[in-house]
Amino acid sequence: MIAELGNFALMLALCLALVQGSLPLLGAWRGNQRWIALARPAAAGQFVFVSFAFGCLLAAFVGNDFSVAYVASNSNSTLPVYFRVAAVWGGHEGSLLLWVQILAVWTAAVAVFSRRLPAAMTARVLGVMAWISVGFLLFMLFTSNPFDRLLPAARDGRDLNPLLQDFGMIIHPPLLYMGYVGFSVAFAFAIAALLSGQLDAAWARWSRPWTLVAWAFLTLGIFMGSFWAYYELGWGGWWFWDAVENASFMPWLVGTALIHSLAVTEKRGSFKNWTVLLAIVAFSLSLLGTFLVRSGVLTSVHAFATDPRRGLFILIFLAIVIGGSLALYAWRAPSVGLGGRFALFSRESLLLLNNVLLLTAAATVLLGTLYPLFLDALDLGKISVGAPYFESVFVPLMLPVLVLMAAAPFVEWKSAPLPPVLARLSRIAQTSLLFGLAAWLAWKMTPAVAGGLMLSVWILLGTALHLYQRVAAPGQGVSLGHHLGKQPLSYWGMLAAHAGVAVFVAGVTLVKGGEVSEDASMRVGDRIVSSGWRYSFTALEKVDGPNYIAARATFEVRTGDGQVLMLHPEKRYYTVQQMPMTEAAIDRGFTRDIYLSLGEPSTDGAWAVRMQRKPFVGWIWAGCLIIAAGGLLAASDKRYRLARQATVLPPTTAIPI
Repeated sequence: MIAELGNFALMLALCLALVQGSLPLLGAWRGNQRWIALARPAAAGQFVFVSFAFGCLLAAFVGNDFSVAYVASNSNSTLPVYFRVAAVWGGHEGSLLLWVQILAVWTAAVAVFSRRLPAAMTARVLGVMAWISVGFLLFMLFTSNPFDRLLPAARDGRDLNPLLQDFGMIIHPPLLYMGYVGFSVAFAFAIAALLSGQLDAAWARWSRPWTLVAWAFLTLGIFMGSFWAYYELGWGGWWFWDAVENASFMPWLVGTALIHSLAVTEKRGSFKNWTVLLAIVAFSLSLLGTFLVRSGVLTSVHAFATDPRRGLFILIFLAIVIGGSLALYAWRAPSVGLGGRFALFSRESLLLLNNVLLLTAAATVLLGTLYPLFLDALDLGKISVGAPYFESVFVPLMLPVLVLMAAAPFVEWKSAPLPPVLARLSRIAQTSLLFGLAAWLAWKMTPAVAGGLMLSVWILLGTALHLYQRVAAPGQGVSLGHHLGKQPLSYWGMLAAHAGVAVFVAGVTLVKGGEVSEDASMRVGDRIVSSGWRYSFTALEKVDGPNYIAARATFEVRTGDGQVLMLHPEKRYYTVQQMPMTEAAIDRGFTRDIYLSLGEPSTDGAWAVRMQRKPFVGWIWAGCLIIAAGGLLAASDKRYRLARQATVLPPTTAIPI
């Protein structure tokens, strides 16, 4: 009965979501405190029932219940237990349940940690989040139910896709969905503010920590996906600009603009319309990305034809959420004040330019992702939009963003004289330029690599100089350590995130400009010398895994400085799915990775071998981790935990619901 209990729990969660989405919103409009008070208990009940349903599906996977169709399609009795756990979200139906589970977690968190907010605002926020839950629960119950029975039950399952049988896939989807779904909180705050008419600094302050946490989780999710693709797929790349990667990158770009816009709205009362629009767009892109990845559209745009109900529901739900929120924004935006005025040269102006560039970059990625799908849907042919398009369009838009990253913190709010700013930046500009020239002329790097390193140094020096100028004169009787400790966590978070971008840019620049790759055909006993390094194929053995068999090679690698490394790449064959997989061998270092992978064997016993050296590739993921840490650090600032009295507008300013 475990599947039936899980299904019933989802039905009860749907009923509670309907209550949470209707009565508290009506209560906020009519001023009915009893209806408003229903929001938190309904959110808690919804969390309990969704969690119970998720636990039921998890138990079905761990217990090998192949009478559940979804379990039979994505698991196998020989699959290790930890991969059975990952298999819960390894397919379409389970990933939707994970989506709903994480949404229930975010909703419960808002209910618990928003007790200092006005009750009416909390009711509106939880009500909006409830309607998102309603849409996903209906979609799951009627078109993508993970608890559907398979009668008669299968003797064994089809096994989890071998690509997903990796530790990275255990944590990557939850991290990514924490980011995707987390933007629903910013979206709900924006819609609640539009409904109430309270588009003020207090609203931005309430929304900002939730947005920062969601953005940090999305950063971690993208990092984990890139890292997984690098070591698991066997080709040694870290970003391919495919549609699945772009689906997560687009909301990250808009979310980056959103957290900067929220800062302006909180500090200066400006950018109110911008902030609301960015919150709507960030969550809309999260929804679009989730459904593109999980609906089969990216495999074939005609996949809707295999299940017309699923495709129709997706289109209707997207139209309601995106179209309805944009219509509400268009209705209310003209009545929102402009907020604090600012001069042409001010921090607000530079942040506005930053937002425009980030939004334009997201639009170029969206165009490159959807354009081939539209052509295919209209039977106008198949095209592939790859790295050349994105690198030629996206990278130029990012260059001024990187320049602004170091310059904007030195510009004052509202209005700033230009000469003092130029005087502060002139030294770091000269130092960065000298470093770039040295990389080009003395170290014989290409102009592109030298330019990337120059930008990285520019950001790092700008970040360090801003910190120095902020704490250089702590005052009489005040120690430097005390003055450093008095800086708010949001400031340290900003510094960490900007420094992380500098590390990321340095890693990308060096690996793109200095990686070495060579393919060879080798037998056991063969040796090959590549760029002064010697690779010796010393042994080959058969290995039996829990649900695969593998050929494991042993390579002795002698580096240019005489160091000897032993690497063991594998070629695996998963017997249930009858699918070969490449398991690369990687020797990681602070300044380089050595990457070996096996291809297919030939009839004469030779193996295709790819040998790669990737300088500073680890800095890419180190930068991502630093960026995410900066977001979490900023979200933990104590001022977001202080009680603040909000001004409640008269009922006449709210929109009837």
